[in-house]
Amino acid sequence: MPENIRTSNEITFADLNLAQPLMRAIADAGYTTPTPVQAQAIPLVLAGGDLLAGAQTGTGKTAGFTLPILHRLSAKPAANPRPGRPRCLILTPTRELAAQVEESVQTYGKYLPLKSMVMFGGVNINPQMKALRGQVDILVATPGRLLDHVGQKTLDLSGVEILVLDEADRMLDMGFIRDIKKILALLPKQRQNLLFSATFSDEIKALADGLLNNPALIEVARRNATAELITQKIYPVDRERKRALLTQLIKEHNWFQVLVFTRTKHGANNLAEHLNKDGITAMAIHGNKSQAARTRALAEFKTGKLQVLCATDIAARGIDISELPHVVNYELPNVAEDYVHRIGRTGRAGSEGEASSLVCIDEHKLLKDIERLIKREIPVVQIPGFEPDPRIKAEPILNGQNRGQGGRGQGQGRGQSAPRAGGGQPRSGAAGKPAAGHGAGRGAAPVLHRSGGRGR
Repeated sequence: MPENIRTSNEITFADLNLAQPLMRAIADAGYTTPTPVQAQAIPLVLAGGDLLAGAQTGTGKTAGFTLPILHRLSAKPAANPRPGRPRCLILTPTRELAAQVEESVQTYGKYLPLKSMVMFGGVNINPQMKALRGQVDILVATPGRLLDHVGQKTLDLSGVEILVLDEADRMLDMGFIRDIKKILALLPKQRQNLLFSATFSDEIKALADGLLNNPALIEVARRNATAELITQKIYPVDRERKRALLTQLIKEHNWFQVLVFTRTKHGANNLAEHLNKDGITAMAIHGNKSQAARTRALAEFKTGKLQVLCATDIAARGIDISELPHVVNYELPNVAEDYVHRIGRTGRAGSEGEASSLVCIDEHKLLKDIERLIKREIPVVQIPGFEPDPRIKAEPILNGQNRGQGGRGQGQGRGQSAPRAGGGQPRSGAAGKPAAGHGAGRGAAPVLHRSGGRGR
């Protein structure tokens, strides 16, 4: 693969040779300067070659492929136009991301005669079937619902000229690899392929090797880097007192637009319920919620009417809110890379952000893994009155949920666990392994504190 391509910070959209209708739409949106991933990706996609792009959330990658795709499709007519026969297929892992991508297509393509549509599960299939009876140039879809349409013969993929796999790492995490392979088998062999991924795991490399033909490679931001504008903090607290601490932090600092991450759908529901009881407007967003409920929660959160959004990792993909000020890890993720994805939702577009993590003894090993990944220690802030009880012992995290967590504080009975969102198998380290930290199981629980070291 070629070396990473470097671009000047002085480049503007006018330098990228995009069609005038696109430049007009870009101007309407108030943009003049492309982000690094846009400056690198747009010329490569316009050239017609395959692309492997490493881009984390919040880098502007969606416009990095939608703009040149719109340019290419508008530059030449379809070879054999028929209803329900798209020229471009964009696959995404979640409904929210699919809706966001199609919104981007509409925003930048509003002065072009191209037609787009989005399809995903969880909603009535009939309006989608009706839309497929007309012109569809760009189709944005989640894999499952796409295959439903293929099975019902309402969709013809034989005319796809450009394929995009967006957030490919998340699609693999969610167990979509079999569906993706089925879809690839239905596409023309001659096409342009664009693969976007926040991380380049061995699985992603294997997928890229089988899919891409002599691709250009771009990677923006250091792998697993966390934005310099994000202030990161650790708040040590006992597992049963997390909710009380979160309530105090939100009220004391008057936080608004707070995105709070939990490990499970059940945990998101319970936390939102308790925050509302504490006088803080909150809603949960996850795969079990109806699309209407998810859309309403997101809309109210964006306008500030809703103070807190409680989300799982899967549901939060596709949440794109500029200048999101606060991300809270109510529970640390089981996989360290997910911490980077989570906090990457704040500190965007040059604005400052704050990422706070409520860490109990069960999560000390998870914290250690995160700090090893980001190559820095996260400052610890101890809130008076919430000091961890040294007599509490660590408990294993089973299927994303602490055994003892919630019975009294969060409403989840001992021994219950929720299935992993997305239906996929837990990744390494996710289930059945203790997440106990230093000294766990030896009696006294260590208290996180640092003055050059960690509580030695």
